[in-house]
Amino acid sequence: MPKLEYLMTYRAELRRPIDVGAGPSGARQVHDVTGGTFEGPRLRGRVLPSGADWLLVGSDGVGRLDVRLTLETDDAAHVYVQYLGVLVFDERFVEAIGSGGETQFGDTTFLSQPRFETGDPRYAWLNSVVALGEGRVVPGAVEYRVFAVEHDQEADPGGVGLPRKASPEGSLS
Repeated sequence: MPKLEYLMTYRAELRRPIDVGAGPSGARQVHDVTGGTFEGPRLRGRVLPSGADWLLVGSDGVGRLDVRLTLETDDAAHVYVQYLGVLVFDERFVEAIGSGGETQFGDTTFLSQPRFETGDPRYAWLNSVVALGEGRVVPGAVEYRVFAVEHDQEADPGGVGLPRKASPEGSLS
């Protein structure tokens, strides 16, 4: 049975979106990342100004996230992050972005599936993390709580699951 383990919270500051316009798959907006921060029990640092969200909003009112960004840890490691996700443009969300306000976690469906990649051995454990992010909007930025999805040995009475807890060295215990 999977369980969620808190990994980090990150805030990505955004430029005003570039409106690419309506295409055959929906309305495309590009939200450039200008910086930000992240912090969790095992890592902290800054979001580099090197990424964006290539958001596609469908006629069904659902935004399809397509994000790439780079994290720099406080000890100078670099982590590439890529994720897809969904953001429902419901009344609460539309009101918040229209007024320059914010939403709270859980106000709307704003979920992502971050994937991490690094060559730094201190953070190699991130390469095998399966993650889930829950987002919210704040003025000029988005904020995510990110969780690692792990196998819960205690909730696996049949013992058929594989252990999935990664150590800081990248090995599985």
